[in-house]
Amino acid sequence: MTAPADTAAFDALRPRLFGIAYRMLGIRADAEDVVQDAWLRWRDADHASLQSHEAWLVTVTTRLAIDRLRASKTEREAYIGPWLPEPIVQADEHTPETLAEFAGDVSVAFLHVLERLGAEERAAFLLRQVFDYDYGEVAEMLGKREPAVRQMVHRAAERVRQDRPRFTVAPEKHRDLLKKFIEAAQSGQRAAIRALLADDVLTLGDGGGKATVVAKGMHGGERVTNLYWAHALRLGQRLQYRIATINGEPGLLRYVDGKLESANAVVTDGDRILAIYAVRNPDKLVNIRA
Repeated sequence: MTAPADTAAFDALRPRLFGIAYRMLGIRADAEDVVQDAWLRWRDADHASLQSHEAWLVTVTTRLAIDRLRASKTEREAYIGPWLPEPIVQADEHTPETLAEFAGDVSVAFLHVLERLGAEERAAFLLRQVFDYDYGEVAEMLGKREPAVRQMVHRAAERVRQDRPRFTVAPEKHRDLLKKFIEAAQSGQRAAIRALLADDVLTLGDGGGKATVVAKGMHGGERVTNLYWAHALRLGQRLQYRIATINGEPGLLRYVDGKLESANAVVTDGDRILAIYAVRNPDKLVNIRA
């Protein structure tokens, strides 16, 4: 039987363990399963022999997540259309996802870039760059030599920097831009929509074969403007947008006839919208509260 102190130690680390597992897997249920498996192993462990409870739990959680990510490789390769992470919308300040351990970089755009990394490379990068473990700790957690881990993290960091330019935008400015976009997109003001989009704006949709999306995404201010303009013309008052915090950043929930149709992560430089990642697969929207 697990002692109350050991249960409390696990509960204190649960947000961090969930944060690691979700960043590795991008699916809430998979991350929760990994944390539950870590708990079962923790329950049966010899706690007195452990030098660091945190190191042991992070190691177990990371390795379980690596195994699950590898196992899902075939499924993701067969996925219809682009694959985006399941969005987490902050609705309850007391859920584990909204605690400090989950407040780091977990945006949909960031997780989309991480999909291009191998499982161990992704784990090494996250443990070092996001959770701030030193190289020696990461090497021990992954069962690798420290020079190899340094190389993995360096390669991963280079790929992330190349694929995802960073902009620091205050949440208030981000929301103000989204309010202008909502007004333009709901009313079908074509010129106003275009003025809010970067010339090389990207839209990428995840329908999972259950909702219609453009197979390889859509690039360009004019094309994306026409897309949202057409939505407004076709749906009229049936179309509604709401601002929500999606994976730690301001984004948009889109409703058609009062039913949630998509969760949209919006990347901006503060002046224009650079990218919209639209999750339309209904399986990835079921956990978003009304």
